[in-house]
Amino acid sequence: MTQQIHDTSARGPAHPHPLRWRILGFLGVAQLMLILDVTVVAIALPHIETDLGLSRQAVTWTVSAYTLTFGGLMLLGGRAADLIGAKRVVLGGLLIFTAASLVTGFAGSADMLLGGRVAQGLGAALLSPSALSLVVSLFEGDERNKALGVWSALGGGGAALGVLLGGLLTAGPGWPWVFYINVPIGLVIIAALARMLPHQGVAAPRPRLDVLGALLVTASSGALIFAITRAGDHGWVTATTGWLVLAAGIGYLAFVTRQKTARSPLMDVALLARRPVATGTFLILMATALMIAVFFLGTFYFQHAQGFGALRTGLLFLPIAVATMFGANLTGRAIAKAGPRRLGVAGLLAAAVGMAVPALSMHPATVVVGMAIAGAGTGAIFVVASATALGQVAPHESGIASGIVSTFHEFGASIGAAVISSVAAASLVGDTLSGFTNGFILAALAAAAAAVAAAALTPGRPQADQA
Repeated sequence: MTQQIHDTSARGPAHPHPLRWRILGFLGVAQLMLILDVTVVAIALPHIETDLGLSRQAVTWTVSAYTLTFGGLMLLGGRAADLIGAKRVVLGGLLIFTAASLVTGFAGSADMLLGGRVAQGLGAALLSPSALSLVVSLFEGDERNKALGVWSALGGGGAALGVLLGGLLTAGPGWPWVFYINVPIGLVIIAALARMLPHQGVAAPRPRLDVLGALLVTASSGALIFAITRAGDHGWVTATTGWLVLAAGIGYLAFVTRQKTARSPLMDVALLARRPVATGTFLILMATALMIAVFFLGTFYFQHAQGFGALRTGLLFLPIAVATMFGANLTGRAIAKAGPRRLGVAGLLAAAVGMAVPALSMHPATVVVGMAIAGAGTGAIFVVASATALGQVAPHESGIASGIVSTFHEFGASIGAAVISSVAAASLVGDTLSGFTNGFILAALAAAAAAVAAAALTPGRPQADQA
């Protein structure tokens, strides 16, 4: 492993790509679109519901269809990057995502809307892990930490910016433009990356993809997320919830078994047993769940409890977006000296404090301040998670390792939204603020508990320093 860190011939070309920072910029904007599409519809949902006459279930699946497909097929996208080359998968995924965005914007029915969201999720699942794999392969040493800082700042801040952009577009040209805006941007990025991205070798002359494995992990994750979502309405201790969780567990076990027997598995299961990778995936799960809790509680509090419009609500998230990007960028610059453990624990503690502030005083100004503090903390966690999980992977594992990180990112979003929505249900259907308060308290406690776990699990120094 030490040789993999210091031997540049094992990592990639001896001379860094001259356009690597420009490539990072285009890849970052592409990733930003994917992250935006998780939260950009949050403010637009009431308008979409009215215009298309969506049922409550359809409204929920407008978000879940994207995140579930995105997260469930992420390993397939990461494996495809390893087998057929990250450049091909990036361009293919971006093309699918751009076309699906156009279809979703034109949607005149629930079926067309949900179909478009599933297709967007497919494109995102191909694009995200392969793009991150390229970032890992194009940069080395301290430059890689800085690049991951930029990447995480775009990802973390993008979710908050999605709420702002959703408010601006919904209040302006209308909700279809939260999807249309992806089309011209996507076409420009495709043209630029097709020229700039280096050609890469592939892992095998006759690549195979484990489609059965992808279906198993997607179905299992869908059952688990559906169980959590349903529990909010029907109770956590019910037979149906128990059977769904059991089915998910059996499905995950079948997936692990499949990975040990498949000729070309989606992942090396042993990769998750490595301490850095396991710690990084735990941190990314927590960071995303906390981030989604901020956006969910904030948007519903401002619009339902305070009666603010879409544009005003979006503008209130601007300081949260800035704080998230600041926390990620600062951590990317400091992680080489301070080490991931200190910064990871500090980020989680900041998130815990930020979540506790609104619980103590449910006032709009206090809520914004608290969520901004929490945003800075989660931004830091994103960087620590990526650097920890990807710091020691071999070149041929970078695609699947990136896919694992991105998978847990989306599952964190799905699980976080499901749990928080269940806890805050009282405030969503009534005039009380108790549900929002309980949601912030739960998030604060979860962040504090994660800080304790991070202190025990996270490596104390950057991986390169441990060689």
